[in-house]
Amino acid sequence: MSTVEDNKQLIQDVLEAYPEKAKKQRAKHLNVHEEGKADCGVKSNVKSLPGVMTARGCAYAGSKGVVWGPIKDMVHISHGPVGCGYYSWSGRRNYYIGTTGVDTFGTMNFTSDFQERDIVFGGDKKLAKIIEEIEELFPLNGGISIQSECPVGLIGDDIESVAREATKKTGKTIAPVRCEGFRGVSQSLGHHIANDIIRDWVFPQADKENVEFEATDYDVAIIGDYNIGGDAWASRILLEEMGLRIVAQWSGDGTLHEMKMTPKVKMNLIHCYRSMNYISRHMEEKYGIPWLEYNFFGPTKIAESLRAIAANFDDNIKEGAERVIAKYQKQADDVIAKYRPKLEGQKVMLMVGGLRPRHVVPAFVDLGMEIVGTGYEFAHNDDYKRTTHYVKDATVIYDDVTGYEFEKFAEGLKPDLVAAGVKEKYVFQKMGLPFRQMHSWDYSGPYHGYDGFAIFARDMDLALNSPTWGLIGAPWKK
Repeated sequence: MSTVEDNKQLIQDVLEAYPEKAKKQRAKHLNVHEEGKADCGVKSNVKSLPGVMTARGCAYAGSKGVVWGPIKDMVHISHGPVGCGYYSWSGRRNYYIGTTGVDTFGTMNFTSDFQERDIVFGGDKKLAKIIEEIEELFPLNGGISIQSECPVGLIGDDIESVAREATKKTGKTIAPVRCEGFRGVSQSLGHHIANDIIRDWVFPQADKENVEFEATDYDVAIIGDYNIGGDAWASRILLEEMGLRIVAQWSGDGTLHEMKMTPKVKMNLIHCYRSMNYISRHMEEKYGIPWLEYNFFGPTKIAESLRAIAANFDDNIKEGAERVIAKYQKQADDVIAKYRPKLEGQKVMLMVGGLRPRHVVPAFVDLGMEIVGTGYEFAHNDDYKRTTHYVKDATVIYDDVTGYEFEKFAEGLKPDLVAAGVKEKYVFQKMGLPFRQMHSWDYSGPYHGYDGFAIFARDMDLALNSPTWGLIGAPWKK
């Protein structure tokens, strides 16, 4: 068992490969968690070190790929060259119900396909023409978002003017999102920009329209669940069974109309804090709607979250929460009884986006597994503070870890499983390490809720106990 001192020495050994200036910079982003401390002690949300291999995305990825893209009844235009739209096309498995090309457009790719002449003369007129064509070809779309790529910001296209004019002509929400990839230090700013556009272009229209419905005391919205592999559906089952009414769910399997109804709910339930806390805070300030972060990974946190949510409602919902927990207890116990003996004591290293490096920890712990290292691609300081509630003493914490550092930490910590993104997947598999891709569940899922926990446990067993690893093995096992 590694101690705090052992792992601090590991960090120093890894840093030795850097030139002095780079070593000094990267040292601020690496630390070892010590029990009782309220902070992980790492610096975050600053630009990556030039020349290193970072796993981060860009502001466009944060807006189009995360916040706006899964809104299913809207057309999302990638405004710029074709590459960004192509590479962000259907990558995250945001499941939705609807008829593609008629009333839902999540798996379609719309781009203004910038050419050299557009860079020289501007793309405003082309964008306006595209919006006209979309209205003609797809009249049932609920609205349009314009997702700016880097060249649009560089040449100064006035997408706001185009959006205002198109809104007048169509009567629909046309939202201009200034999410050029070069903005900010990672995809995190893209989340923030996207939230601000919802605040400035969607909610004011909702206020004017005064969207009405027959309200109840139990109306809630699921915020920041992107329905990867059906996650939001697995969560929604539990919330509805306990007696709550889901008025809006976004952005996974969500609609623009649901987004507009959200200011009418009694509480916002936020799953991905990093990407949606901005709009949740705005709704609290402007509409007086409280919000609560919850975690539906693993039975321990599911039960804890259901009770925390229920505490904000009357006895009817509190009783409903206990009823749901009791209903699924045997299912959870059976999953643990089946898989824990095969997974007990296995060590895991995590490195994902802005939520899962802490939220999935209890699901691994429920299966008897141990987290030896965790970190985020684009987290902020408040994410790392929240992480202290999830990890144990001597856990290595790394922010915006470089490719070199991640490999060296794996060699030092000797995990049995690495759970990270697709960019890391094949590196570690070639090292002979079992791997799970945790951005979009490696073509599996859902992982949220009790149903998701059963799939999560099965997938970890399949990854770790495949006979394949007996043929190659990690370097330290040879």
